[in-house]
Amino acid sequence: MSAAKWLVDASYSSIDFSIRHMMIAKVKGTFHTFEANIEADPADLTTASVQVSVDLSSIDTRNGDRDGHLRSADFFDAEQHPKMVFQSTGFVKSGEGEYEVTGNLTIRGVTREETFEVIFEGAGKDPWGNEKVGFSATGAIKRSDYGLTYNAALETGGVLIGDEVKVSIEIEASKQA
Repeated sequence: MSAAKWLVDASYSSIDFSIRHMMIAKVKGTFHTFEANIEADPADLTTASVQVSVDLSSIDTRNGDRDGHLRSADFFDAEQHPKMVFQSTGFVKSGEGEYEVTGNLTIRGVTREETFEVIFEGAGKDPWGNEKVGFSATGAIKRSDYGLTYNAALETGGVLIGDEVKVSIEIEASKQA
């Protein structure tokens, strides 16, 4: 394959996360609305360029009150900072079909360099002849690095909300003409 532009199919893609709650469990959530600009040769991602923009108001943790709180100034401040953006700065091959992507992640106006593991899941043609590719990405960020510091102490020790946010991304994309 050669480098091409790829359009994400949102109905087969997801951006999910999990975070510790009360030091004893995990809360999971997803962002329903996002866009990605992908320019890549799926056979060799070392020259790829990826930009992902996430609509923070689309957060869904299956609890409306919690989602509203996460959109508020205590967390994302989605009214003032409606998007979370990742812009890749480089891909390094780490194994067969495996890469580490490094880039700049911006949340609440704070930009930091982050690295995620990426797996090229495969390529093929759908029944209509469209070229498709699949990618998975995982990683973790510290929410406090982005000013997301709201928390509460627990009487049993520890805090209500963990600092590490685990991220899991699944992408299916179509080659653009």
